[in-house]
Amino acid sequence: MEQLLNPSPEIKSVPSGGDVAAAFEDFMRSFEAFRSENDARLDRIERRSADVLSDQKVDRINAALTEQKRVLDELVLRGRRPSLGTPPGGAKHFPTGAELEHRSAFDMYVRNGEASGLKRLEGKALSVSTGGGADGGYLVPEETEREIGRRLAVISPIRAISGNRQVSSNVYRKPFLISGAAAGWVGETAARTQTASPALAELAFPTVELYAMPAATQTLLDDSAVNIDEWIAAEVDTVFAEQEGAAFVNGDGENKPKGFLDYDKVAESSWEWTKLGFVRSGADGEFPEDNPADPLVDLVYALKAGYRQNGTFVMNRRTQGEIRKLKDESGQYLWAPPAQAGAPATLMGFPVVEAEDMPDIAEDSFSIAFGDFRRGYLVIDRQGVRVLRDPYSSKPYVLFYVTKRVGGGVQDFDAIKLLKFSAA
Repeated sequence: MEQLLNPSPEIKSVPSGGDVAAAFEDFMRSFEAFRSENDARLDRIERRSADVLSDQKVDRINAALTEQKRVLDELVLRGRRPSLGTPPGGAKHFPTGAELEHRSAFDMYVRNGEASGLKRLEGKALSVSTGGGADGGYLVPEETEREIGRRLAVISPIRAISGNRQVSSNVYRKPFLISGAAAGWVGETAARTQTASPALAELAFPTVELYAMPAATQTLLDDSAVNIDEWIAAEVDTVFAEQEGAAFVNGDGENKPKGFLDYDKVAESSWEWTKLGFVRSGADGEFPEDNPADPLVDLVYALKAGYRQNGTFVMNRRTQGEIRKLKDESGQYLWAPPAQAGAPATLMGFPVVEAEDMPDIAEDSFSIAFGDFRRGYLVIDRQGVRVLRDPYSSKPYVLFYVTKRVGGGVQDFDAIKLLKFSAA
């Protein structure tokens, strides 16, 4: 037990397949121990003979299980990060002459501050999009931009399950129908009345600037063995993903994307467009004692069938730890561990995505979301990632001001439902 409770050391290197397999086996052994102890706890509760020590033991194993799942996810995540220059599918990319020229000019700028090559390319293109913006800087090579995008899709939980659009302007506008065209049945030779014209509106998704400022020594930059493109992508992916993850969940839309929890919420029985519907847990700040699985069933079936088939649960680890203890009426656990390393855990047969920015279970909290996020939430990326080299502000280090523009918001308000932990 002591071994289970000890926090695992931070993982610095890309794991081998054996490391992932071993971590997965440890996780499954812990899950079996947790299930056995929790079964005994529930049996005593049913007999009205609850044991405080047993409850504490279950909580300790559950906490250890959560930690082991975190370590396993970290191992799998690091193993999934693609190497620079390897596109999806593993096909080798052969850069064009223009790409090689851009990469060479960018390398000279990053290593030595020589910007003449990038300025010349900007002049050849005769386009502001290939150069710096109001804050200066130059576009990274297209290959590096794609790499940053792939890394973010792997480690940013909401981005990984949401829809995505790339735009060349600061705002993406999406039209939608308020009311569709009239339709009806008619005989072959009967008169046709003129149908009403459909009413259109639009959703606007502005992009806002996200930045990171990694630092490097001149020795590192002078080392020809260091892949500068790879280094920049690796330095910014985690910090970008953390900022994105928080904004996609709770962002207020002010200089950041608008998170899905920031939209107006109404009871599902009163749902209307521009608002997210919710169902209640039936107890303040917790699951109900009687039939605790019922709120989750209500949440799943609040979603229409067309969305439900691609449904995903979103919650943080602490909420998932509470759900592990729940059973259905037949005595089967609602939560199931991953079928294999790298696969998601499931809840009632639907995948579970962990987003640490989701709120903990508390009175009136919206701690669990369920929906087809691919259709429900849209992430907007403006093309172009810029880098501004700064060798003066923090000597002897060279700073790199890396910026990209990102936006996001709900695009289909019927595709996401929430569970509110309240009695009424």
